[in-house]
Amino acid sequence: MSPVFFLPFIVVFILVCVRIVQQYETSLVFTLGRYTRTLQPGLNLIIPIIEWTRSVDMRVLTRDIPKQQVITKDNVPVTINGVVYFKVLKAETAILAVQDYNYALTQYAQAALRDVVGGMTFDDLLAERQKIGEEIEKIVAKESANWGLEVGAIKIQDVDVPEDLKKMMSRQASAEREKRATITKAEGDKMAAFNLAEAAKTMATSAGAMQLRTLQTIDGLGPTASNTVIIAVPMELMELARNLNAQLSKS
Repeated sequence: MSPVFFLPFIVVFILVCVRIVQQYETSLVFTLGRYTRTLQPGLNLIIPIIEWTRSVDMRVLTRDIPKQQVITKDNVPVTINGVVYFKVLKAETAILAVQDYNYALTQYAQAALRDVVGGMTFDDLLAERQKIGEEIEKIVAKESANWGLEVGAIKIQDVDVPEDLKKMMSRQASAEREKRATITKAEGDKMAAFNLAEAAKTMATSAGAMQLRTLQTIDGLGPTASNTVIIAVPMELMELARNLNAQLSKS
């Protein structure tokens, strides 16, 4: 027979027997249903019909924690979701120990999120997002280690609250800002009053201080013709001027 006749059979044999494993993958070989060996990245051969393979992605994987409604410790309903980062450390354990490690990890993280958030108050939930993620990570990492997985991080993404609660929080924040502004203004008025009192004491005890301050005020008005300046003259000075004028008249 011509070699060309065998060419289709050779192609089919290659397609059936050859397995190319990517650098980021690990392939498990099952012989008659039993795990027998692991294929390394590159070109590998298997026995058709008797053997079949299951590939596992060994890179860092990302899975969403679906949105869910949770009741906080102080009975505030919130809708929260997150994301989990993990990778497969032991491919054979991830395949043999759990039916679907992706689904199992997502569901376990979802349950852990409900437990952790349910034990916190609403204020703590808003202020301690990173702490919540770390608490969930500890719970999930402990169980997922039995599945051949390593959890890198769990992050809380969105926290949604009811509209009426948002309005209450907005009013509370506005009142808090007004409170801080009032306190700041009061402290400024107190400091200004103290400084004015000290300035008054200084001018009262220093000779000519009041007259110098008066001259500085007049100089600061400028040469504008529309300015009208009224100077209050002390009564003692006016009395001294009258006495001096009377003595000059007698002489």
